[in-house]
Amino acid sequence: MHPRITRYYNARLDYDFVATRQASTSRVVVGKVTNLSKSQFQVIETEIATPASVSEGNEDKDYFIVRDGVRYAGTHLIIDVYGADHLDELEHVESALRKAVDAAGATLLHIHLHHFTPNGGISGVAVLAESHISIHTWPECGYAALDVFMCGEANPHATIEILREAFAPERIAVEEHMRGRGV
Repeated sequence: MHPRITRYYNARLDYDFVATRQASTSRVVVGKVTNLSKSQFQVIETEIATPASVSEGNEDKDYFIVRDGVRYAGTHLIIDVYGADHLDELEHVESALRKAVDAAGATLLHIHLHHFTPNGGISGVAVLAESHISIHTWPECGYAALDVFMCGEANPHATIEILREAFAPERIAVEEHMRGRGV
């Protein structure tokens, strides 16, 4: 069985990348791609991120990750969605966060959302055992800012497609940061 590969665009670095989680090894494979056509692409660089506790065979999980020999606390995605829909619908936002948590393989501890008036914006957070997903929406502009920060075996990149489906943005920008490098 082949793992599902999902294609994303990294606006800050101006390249597409793919990400997939290999369930058998708990590794996340991330690769830079080049276009062959609109529907085809080729991976031209590949990185493999493995939770440190898995890669070291450590019984006491510390939930740190090792990628290219660098140990870090977690992957933090800064996601901006533009021209998006449903940003003032509290139930829709909550459902999208729950689906994103499930897609990432994370553990939901609590969701708290606040609906502002009169513009209908929503701010909130899904608190995870692996960290958090936060959202702040400006429905009057069709804009939302999200943070997806996860450590351990969770796959934060899997949340991108869920958010794209939930909010149908005209454009989505993603920046990735490796938090706690070298700890």
